[in-house]
Amino acid sequence: MSLFDKFLPIQEARNELLKSGVNPFHITVDKILSPTEAIINGRTTILVGTNNYLGLTFHPDAILAGQQALALEGTGTTGSRMANGSFASHRELEKAIAEFYGAPYAIVFSTGYQANLGVLSALAGAGDTILMDGDSHASIYDGCRLGGAEIIRFKHNDVADLEKRLRRLGDRSQRTLIVVEGIYSMLGDRAPLAEIVEVKKKYGATLIVDEAHSLGILGQHGRGLAEETGVEQDVDCIVGTFSKSLGSTGGFGISSHPEFELIRYASRPYIFTASPCPSVVASTRATIRIIQTHPELRQQLWTNSQHLYEGLIKSGYTLGAEVGPIMAAMIPTRELALAMWQQLLENGIYVNLMIPPATPNGECLLRLSVSAAHTKKQIEKIISAFAELPHTTPTHSNPAQVQPDAILN
Repeated sequence: MSLFDKFLPIQEARNELLKSGVNPFHITVDKILSPTEAIINGRTTILVGTNNYLGLTFHPDAILAGQQALALEGTGTTGSRMANGSFASHRELEKAIAEFYGAPYAIVFSTGYQANLGVLSALAGAGDTILMDGDSHASIYDGCRLGGAEIIRFKHNDVADLEKRLRRLGDRSQRTLIVVEGIYSMLGDRAPLAEIVEVKKKYGATLIVDEAHSLGILGQHGRGLAEETGVEQDVDCIVGTFSKSLGSTGGFGISSHPEFELIRYASRPYIFTASPCPSVVASTRATIRIIQTHPELRQQLWTNSQHLYEGLIKSGYTLGAEVGPIMAAMIPTRELALAMWQQLLENGIYVNLMIPPATPNGECLLRLSVSAAHTKKQIEKIISAFAELPHTTPTHSNPAQVQPDAILN
């Protein structure tokens, strides 16, 4: 036996995938043309699987800010903030994200993945308990494991199941961290946050909300589901990423608890990771300003989402959540999903292919993410491309109610 033997099942699965002539997990983007178009396999392709919700990756303000920082501060920081010190721009970005949320404390991480690792592992450790939604992102699972707390999953978006598990914990509930997401990345559904907050307050637990996919999208000012629900003051911590609506890379955590600042001294992912490079920091600060001053981007995103959602429903597809920038068409078999994904790509449409075990309920999904930068003509082309595909999906009277129970990570 060898350490590498554990990879044999993965190799076998990969070989089976390659036999189909489809390899969706090693796509090479030959050239980026705009926030919504690229050259893939030699053809112009509409990008509808990139999470570029507000289309800010080519915004001239963001590009100029990054170029200026690159010229003034160089290509990188060459080390962690704990060892090499913080650049003034790191502090300014933390101030900007804190002011955006109206919170006194903010910590910036090098990636959104590390934001979850860094905050979760520091908040909940040995002797503590974490109650996490079963559909949570892999970074949440990994962050919870890293801290060494006891991890209990509750059924996806099931507040009654959450309360039942809190009740069973007794006095331990006051040392329990509840972890949910604003918008879930597979099916685009939202956490029932108002009800979760009531349960959290009833049992004295702590609540953290991952707003990675809801930042810039939900709420009057784009702060996410907590703002839209009106419970920001009752959420103990928010984590998120700069790599979706903000069109950059990096992650953050914010809180109103003074102790949150001490995470800098307890979070291994923060202490031992090189800090974000100056150009990324500068472009992120620029896109924060853009979403604060251009609410019409959010409005256009919802217009595009409604248009695409209605078009796919009319074409006979079953979608896994309410209207939103994330949509997932449920496909009955793996073989059909692979064939449809390949045909869409050949027709100049790039979407995400999601297959088990990374999907809720073992579903095969064609996942789309809409952008404010998509034109009406592009949305129509996406709808037409889906309509022309041979597909057989189960019929539900209300597709918005189709919800998964758990996700494997």
